[in-house]
Amino acid sequence: MSAGYRETAAWLKDRLPAQPVAGLILGTGLNDLADSLEQLARFPYSEIPGFAQSTAPSHKGVLVLAVLGGKPVLVLQGRFHFYEGHSMDAVVFPTRVLACLGVKTLLVTNASGSLRKELEPGALVQITDHINFMGRNPLVGENDENLGERFPSMNQPYDPAFLDRCGAIAASEGITLHRGVYIAVSGPSLETRAECAAFAMWGADLVGMSTVPEVIAARHAGMRVATFSIVTNYSNLFHDEAHSQQEIRDNAAKAAAGLRLVLSSLVAEL
Repeated sequence: MSAGYRETAAWLKDRLPAQPVAGLILGTGLNDLADSLEQLARFPYSEIPGFAQSTAPSHKGVLVLAVLGGKPVLVLQGRFHFYEGHSMDAVVFPTRVLACLGVKTLLVTNASGSLRKELEPGALVQITDHINFMGRNPLVGENDENLGERFPSMNQPYDPAFLDRCGAIAASEGITLHRGVYIAVSGPSLETRAECAAFAMWGADLVGMSTVPEVIAARHAGMRVATFSIVTNYSNLFHDEAHSQQEIRDNAAKAAAGLRLVLSSLVAEL
């Protein structure tokens, strides 16, 4: 395993005007959230040593030190997906950089397809657990003992205190915040109806092509994690229509304001 993430962390530390209290990964349709925040520094991925390039639609490929909840947060405008052809090491490289920078909290967002009729497009869901159906685990290979132990527990990958606090924040602000289990697939082909039926039977509420590798890497490194998914479409359990990237972006925008408020309130307490 290359430990290049340590060198990248050192490179960034020399250039960051403030120590971030958290890292925030923005998923499909949510990259504009960072543009609405006060920005202290910007680094295109192409300038950051060791970073791959994000090719997914609407993923801008910029690392931003921004002010959220009155505190500095490192925001990734775009993630690396396994389906883009990146190795798992590349997918979780930014997460490990954050860990080496001393960031203790990782906030993750994504767009997902709904496997439950009651989770409609535009719904905001906090992830309580996940199923890794990507066929890969980012911890396979040589273990970095200085980063984390060989066999990290995944008993509670999503911090219970964050779950409770975000639920309370949402309730106080009149925001409907659902909870659900996320299943990650490799993609890039969308799921068949039979696959969706199987996933729902397994206990999954949402399906997507990201997030789980970063969460596993974060927990391996001892970071606390909170993850939010915006439902951008019903899975084909409920219709026979093709999905579009415009549909996904439009539905992501519906829940973006509520998501920002929850994230801002949570970060303010870190």
